[in-house]
Amino acid sequence: MYDGIVQELIDEFGRLPGIGPKSAQRIAFHILQTPTFDVARLAELLVEVRVRVRFCEICGNVSEQDRCAICRDPRRNPALICVVEDAKDVAAIERTREFRGLYHVLGGAISPIAGIGPDDLRIAQLMGRLADATVQEVILATNPNLEGEATASYLSRLLTSMQITVSRLASGLPVGGDLEYADEVTLGRAFEGRRVL
Repeated sequence: MYDGIVQELIDEFGRLPGIGPKSAQRIAFHILQTPTFDVARLAELLVEVRVRVRFCEICGNVSEQDRCAICRDPRRNPALICVVEDAKDVAAIERTREFRGLYHVLGGAISPIAGIGPDDLRIAQLMGRLADATVQEVILATNPNLEGEATASYLSRLLTSMQITVSRLASGLPVGGDLEYADEVTLGRAFEGRRVL
């Protein structure tokens, strides 16, 4: 649609997840039209992130060191491990300030359609962490979608032979949601997870 490098910039932004053609165009034009936008700093940060950020050798979370801040924190409860799909899920749970255990990032979810099986995830590393009998509970916090459910089910079956409590995050109706718009699975989960008041 645009000539040369402007279209290349738009196309590059459009390759990012969650950014469609219109959003890519808006970002590109924001950069072009805002004289105070520090393009050099953005480029510098992108290069720095690629060089400095790695994945924690223990849990798989993003970190600038071999071990992430959570794994290095002696105040965390090593008897609890919360299993998540991606590092961004760690950040979401941390924002709640409700969980004080450790994490394990799988690096995705089982998805036969996408060609992702159990061997493509960090399941072997999880099993290694559970081998020393320190962990008493594994909380499965995979996404409540088909892939996340398949992953949680697989892990649950895998962990049943161990002397570890396996739990799943509750799921149900969102605050502010209407019953008429809830799908059958969500509504069913809301009934299963109901609590006495």
